[in-house]
Amino acid sequence: MPEIKTIGNRKVLTVKGKPFIMLAGEVHNSDSSSPAYMEHIWELAQSMGMNTLLLPVSWAMTEPEEGHFDFTVPQALISQARLRDMHIVFLWFGSWKNAECMYAPAWVKQDLKRFPRAQIEKGKNKAGRQMSPSIPMKINYTTLSYLGAETMQADARAFCAFMAFLKKTDSREQTVLAVQVENETGLLGAAREVSDAADAVFTAPVPADFLEYMKAHTGTMTEDVRSAVEGGSGGGSWTEAFGPAAEEIFSAYHVARYVEAVASAGRAVYDLPMAVNCWLDKGDAPGTYPTGGPVSKVHEVWDFCAPSIDVYCPDIYVPAFKAVCDEYTRRGNPLFIPETATHSYCAPRLIYTVGHYHAMCYSPFGFDDIGQPFSAIQGFLFGMDVDDPALKTPQDRTEYQAVGQLMRGMMPLLAEAYGTDRLQALSAETDPGLPDPGGNPFLVHHPSMDFGSFRVSVSFQSPMNPRADGACLCLRVSEDECYLLGNACGLTFESLTPEKPNLDYLLVEEGRFDKGRWQPGRRLNGDETASLSLNRPGILRVKFFVYA
Repeated sequence: MPEIKTIGNRKVLTVKGKPFIMLAGEVHNSDSSSPAYMEHIWELAQSMGMNTLLLPVSWAMTEPEEGHFDFTVPQALISQARLRDMHIVFLWFGSWKNAECMYAPAWVKQDLKRFPRAQIEKGKNKAGRQMSPSIPMKINYTTLSYLGAETMQADARAFCAFMAFLKKTDSREQTVLAVQVENETGLLGAAREVSDAADAVFTAPVPADFLEYMKAHTGTMTEDVRSAVEGGSGGGSWTEAFGPAAEEIFSAYHVARYVEAVASAGRAVYDLPMAVNCWLDKGDAPGTYPTGGPVSKVHEVWDFCAPSIDVYCPDIYVPAFKAVCDEYTRRGNPLFIPETATHSYCAPRLIYTVGHYHAMCYSPFGFDDIGQPFSAIQGFLFGMDVDDPALKTPQDRTEYQAVGQLMRGMMPLLAEAYGTDRLQALSAETDPGLPDPGGNPFLVHHPSMDFGSFRVSVSFQSPMNPRADGACLCLRVSEDECYLLGNACGLTFESLTPEKPNLDYLLVEEGRFDKGRWQPGRRLNGDETASLSLNRPGILRVKFFVYA
């Protein structure tokens, strides 16, 4: 079975006993509803070096009538993946997709008594929510209530049937590596539901075991939640226990318990790794993002309420890429990025997340748009920072294809190095050089990677390299040999052995890996090694010696 194991200091996905990196892409929401449409998507994914696709599977299509299931479409998708030696992470679009109930079956949507809607205005099953913090307009909004017991049970039954289908269809081949349970869960337009039923639960005492857990785990909390927990009364209603954070913690508690009911039921049938993704809060007020979803500040709530979930996954459409990655890994959560933008940092971020964070998955959303100008203006409705200057420059498709193909060939070596300091990375976006105090552009202090006996310094934007989107990862294979995969960067080696401060190259080769086996290209020397660089996507093999 695919499973997540701790290797070194990281949690790593293993498939058939070996570490596996998901070099992935997520399709547009509707693409996977049509296997015929997916044919060209699979071909494009292969050309980009991807080994995994993230594909929605909807409750509406799999259970069009209550109790009657149809898995024809996911069966066809699995068959398509196997023909191409690809893998799948299915995204269960059940009760929630982007905090709405778009993908619930008609028989659920139409029965508001059995399957109640969340109320963000008292007595209204559909109400206006503000479009964004910066736009004073409202749009109609509705979603299923996170307090709907029958809705939760129906979703769990459908998910169980889907997992039983996967077990029967795929337990031997293991084409499907994981499942994302729901999509961007939570409530928009308000910090919590405000129906009469929700008010009654909110004013009732907080469950004692949950309150005890929160009091015992303040050490990992974000400052705002920690101060609310520590400043609470230690009992009583949600407001008394959690003060200004009460409404968001209340929503997170009930959303996470709902997701746990679905996930645990499915895992009891077929025990695949399970993830949840989130629309980032971006520091905004609850309700402007899906409140109750697994944003960082409520991870302790989700830890308590949803133990069947293995990974919390950020959907990153903001400029502060590194800050988000750091926040989502600081508690030991592996980095799994199911969605990110297809602008010019898309390929550099792939290199960086694999080399620096040892990411479990990196997946641009709507990856077939790579190379096209940004036009998804509706993105601001779903958490994208449309003012991000990086969106002005699309990712060059040829470069992404080259990086993806090089990385897929190298994946066995990269995966084996996960959880060790033998694999490191730098990028122009995350590791800018320190300018020379005198303003000399040739004396910039460049970022570096240390490997015990040697150091690799990497120069990005410079008089000799005008590009500001370079990235480089380095894999040390011995004390005097390494491989470097990168683009738009210069490279300098130096010895870190005090008694042998000098370093010379013995071998510098261009090349590529084919299923983990090195295929050498040009042997470089002379002008090409006097100023070593990767001016286009490539891999270098470097051997050297140090001496006094």
